Amino acid sequence: MAAVRTADSRQQWEIIKKNFCIDGDFSRTNDSGEDLQLVVRLVQQLGAGQLVLDLALDAIWLALRQSIVPKFWQHFVTFEAQKNGKEEDAGEGSVEVMSRVATAVSELYDSAGSFVPQINRCEMLCEHSGAKFEDCIPGGLMEHFKLHLRATLHSQMPSSFTHLLHKFYSAAFKVFYQAEVGNQVEEPEEVTDEPVPCGGCGGATDACHCQAITNTFCQVNKQLYGLDLLERLAGDIISSLLLSVITDHVSATCRDSYDQSCINQLEKWVENVVVGWLELVYCGSRGQLSTADASIQTMVSNNLNQTYMTALYHTYTTTRIDQLFNIVIEYPESQPALEDIRECLDRTHLRDRLVESLRSAIQTRLLHPGVNTTDVLHAYISAIKALRVLDPKGVLLELVSEPVRQYLRGREDTVRYIVTSLTDESCSELSEELLVAAPLVLDDSHSDDDNMDNWETWTPDPVHAHNLKSKSQRTADIISMLVNIYGSKDVFITEYRTILADRILSQFSYDTEREIRYLEHLKVRFGETLALLHKCEVMVKDVADSKRINTSINSDENPHREKQKFPVSAMILSAQFWPSFREERLQVPDEVTKELENYTEAFQDLKGNRTLNWKPHLGQVQLEIELKNRTLNLTVTPTQATIIYHFQERNRWSIDDLSTMTQVPKTVLRRKITYWQTQGVLQEVESDVFVLVEGEETGEEGQTAAAGLPLADIAPPAIEEDEAESVMASAQDQREEELQVFWSYIVGMLTNLDCLPLERIHAMLKMFVQGSVECSPQELRAFLDRKVRQHQLLLTNGLYKLPKN
Repeated sequence: MAAVRTADSRQQWEIIKKNFCIDGDFSRTNDSGEDLQLVVRLVQQLGAGQLVLDLALDAIWLALRQSIVPKFWQHFVTFEAQKNGKEEDAGEGSVEVMSRVATAVSELYDSAGSFVPQINRCEMLCEHSGAKFEDCIPGGLMEHFKLHLRATLHSQMPSSFTHLLHKFYSAAFKVFYQAEVGNQVEEPEEVTDEPVPCGGCGGATDACHCQAITNTFCQVNKQLYGLDLLERLAGDIISSLLLSVITDHVSATCRDSYDQSCINQLEKWVENVVVGWLELVYCGSRGQLSTADASIQTMVSNNLNQTYMTALYHTYTTTRIDQLFNIVIEYPESQPALEDIRECLDRTHLRDRLVESLRSAIQTRLLHPGVNTTDVLHAYISAIKALRVLDPKGVLLELVSEPVRQYLRGREDTVRYIVTSLTDESCSELSEELLVAAPLVLDDSHSDDDNMDNWETWTPDPVHAHNLKSKSQRTADIISMLVNIYGSKDVFITEYRTILADRILSQFSYDTEREIRYLEHLKVRFGETLALLHKCEVMVKDVADSKRINTSINSDENPHREKQKFPVSAMILSAQFWPSFREERLQVPDEVTKELENYTEAFQDLKGNRTLNWKPHLGQVQLEIELKNRTLNLTVTPTQATIIYHFQERNRWSIDDLSTMTQVPKTVLRRKITYWQTQGVLQEVESDVFVLVEGEETGEEGQTAAAGLPLADIAPPAIEEDEAESVMASAQDQREEELQVFWSYIVGMLTNLDCLPLERIHAMLKMFVQGSVECSPQELRAFLDRKVRQHQLLLTNGLYKLPKN
């Protein structure tokens, strides 16, 4: 009886094994003909539901590990081994890659499909016998199977898989992109027998594989998606490929093109190409995304917004950051590019990188001795305007511009270039800024950021703005920014005063309309209370007064008019209001001296108790030089006129004799004579010996005739100068003269108090000389140290005192 039961039990177990493929043979169907319901009921009666389920699933997992997955990966390993060291045709290589991947995926898909009946049996067993599998996984036993398949695939994945799959998707994308943008291959100018390669698959146009590649590609994606493997196996490769394509396209689009906005065009490109590609990957064709599963729509939407658009903004911003120096220099033509950068900066975290990159580019390409001060200033002004487009709050500007400000502060000619540009109509950048009727905003000025009139448009400062300077400076106008390089208005007004004097005395024009206009604008910007601007007003008034006085003295009603051999026009200046002049020694001819004395007498008759102190080396002289076969009409300086005047007396002069006669130093005399050499009037026949050239060529010595040189009036037209020298003393010389005001006070202090430290001297000077000349402690120290080197002071233990002798 026991043997019969044992035989029955063995028979029942064989039936169960066949129906649930516990022995691993999944190719069999239900050969015994037993009804599956009866088998399930038998298992239920035996109470072996959980055991049978576990054994059936173990058989599936074992088949996956030992047969299905190794066979799938073997396709990739074999293909890679075959291709190593072999050259391949572009078209045939793409087709072969597509074919091998399609074969592997198709076999995997079919093998996985063979497990479906077994999974259905197991689900029926669970339903009727109460057996359970791992219920922590949602989606039932089929999802449990897919999870095991994914895990087994990843555990046995060969290193060559990623490379091969990347080639697969790259080839498919190239075909897709070529179809989107059209054939970019230009037709050859000459007809040849060589086939033209296809822009998509790379094969000959008469043997194009693009459609086959697309069909294979869609089939592979569909099967991978059905196995829930598309995103797991190919998701990173697809993302990497698209990110690389976005980077290349942005770089190509934005290469040295700043005058057009690109971001909208790039966004549309990404939406068209990326979405089209993702539709082809996940839906099998274009325009099917809206009808696809909700999970696909969500995945594509998230990838588009979180990955690809973010990559677009990041790539575009980094590309433009590398070009930002050129973009800044080319402002305002580059404003569209700046607006794109501003939009992308709000969506990326690249502000710190932008600041670091631009500061480095400015330091390397701009702040070195090889760049002119004018170019540095133009770049700084462009940076102010451009960076305010990027950041209206001015935080980026302050972070980037500080090295430029420090560098400009160290250049001696910065102030002169700024002031010259302000009052030069040809420099529209600053001359237009001067027309703005608004006072300067200095570093210590009150900020208007707390004004709540525009509270609706108020935005907070960036988080890294708390360590920066006043808000008012960050939003100040360009002229205020330039003035704040030095932090003082007086430096600029002093320089303007010098330039104004130089311009008046070099042009000798009585037309002051332009200067009055600029002076009025400066009064608005710098304030009317500045004493230096009042001095400028007096200087302009002196020009008008000089014109009136010259008209009166040179009129026929003037009794001194009869004594004049040639007319003289003078620029009469109020000495205490004008900056210091460049001093030169010059002894003018007696004939000229007499005319100047006659002019002085006429002036004294006109003005009563006032007289004139002449600066004979300044001014202009109109000459008519009569030579043997030519006549020259020139306007020259008094020194040049004096030189050629003496060649009336004799036609040969040495530098030594001429220097003694004119009292002009030899070095200056040589430089001035160069002008007459260039005019062909004088020629150097020996070292430092010059003769008058009567004709076109020099005759023999002693055979040149003297030229009559009537002097004309010292007045208008433009001078034909060989060198453009300033008539004013240098800024350093002027400042040294101003500081001499302190010297008498310092001598008095040290006479009464014996010795004093620098701080005490500076404090007492501020008390006694307040309002006349300003002097910082550093400048005062330099002045006193010069006096020590000149032995006019002694310095002992930090105390200054007068020498005993």
